Amino acid sequence: MNVLEINQLTKKFGDYTAVDHLSLSVQEGEIFGFLGPNGAGKSTTIHIAASLLSATKGEISIMGRNIAKHGRFAKGAIGFVPQDLAIYENMTAYENVHFFAGLYGLRGAELKRSVMEALEFVGLSDRQGGFPKNFSGGMKRRLNIACAIAHKPKLIIMDEPTVGIDPQSRSYILNSVKKLNRMGSTIIYTSHYMEEVEEICSRIAIIDHGKIIAEGTKAELKAIITNQKSISIAFRSTEGVPIDQLKSIVGVNAVEAAEQSINISSAVEINNLNRIIQLLVASGAEIRGVEAKEPSLETVFLTLTGRTLRDE
Repeated sequence: MNVLEINQLTKKFGDYTAVDHLSLSVQEGEIFGFLGPNGAGKSTTIHIAASLLSATKGEISIMGRNIAKHGRFAKGAIGFVPQDLAIYENMTAYENVHFFAGLYGLRGAELKRSVMEALEFVGLSDRQGGFPKNFSGGMKRRLNIACAIAHKPKLIIMDEPTVGIDPQSRSYILNSVKKLNRMGSTIIYTSHYMEEVEEICSRIAIIDHGKIIAEGTKAELKAIITNQKSISIAFRSTEGVPIDQLKSIVGVNAVEAAEQSINISSAVEINNLNRIIQLLVASGAEIRGVEAKEPSLETVFLTLTGRTLRDE
């Protein structure tokens, strides 16, 4: 089942087209990475999906219901974690979550229970009476998440939830994202940090100039630019290294030898590193180092958009 379905979405600001006939689907149970350079249309798309902007053309459905016709249902089914903190500095942590959960129609005992569950989930139940103005950046980010999840949405859109925080808080939030997913939430995740996307996302779409230019699993995206991996092996000397035998190993396509190293090009889908090392050890070669490199998501992004993700 598709939790989110976007069909031919277009958004214009005057003569400028920010989103250009974009179509996209997010399946139930996914952590879906949504990436794009600055000005690519990523933020505009997710803000329209969250009903924070109106579309010029196109349709969006949440859980099979068109958001234009079922706006209240759509808003209740989504939790939105914005990049810019949406919390009130002079309200306590409890009051912040209570306020936002109340906007989704929670009342009475259910509201109180949901607020405490959200605060406990993000590790702030012991700071419920504290004011965000006295919180660290990581605590504010966690409170921002609590405000978005108290009503237990089916779809959570997280826009740069770890920007500007310390590594420990980033790790806490990433683990929380994975836990939310295990608990049944589908998540759309954007980030400046490609290593986060590599770690948690099951499928990824890259947007540029308002259009989806690539979409798929991490392996599928990497295969767009190459289906080869590179294995570099360093030696004291390559004299006596059985080059011809290396070339005969399944998956090996090319072997280039230098004075103190060899570079092997091999098919990504074949795991032959153990066989290569065994052959070299048996030949008596003195191995000084081994490095296996597969194409990275960062390389895919740079190849397709001409920019690194952190250039945003």
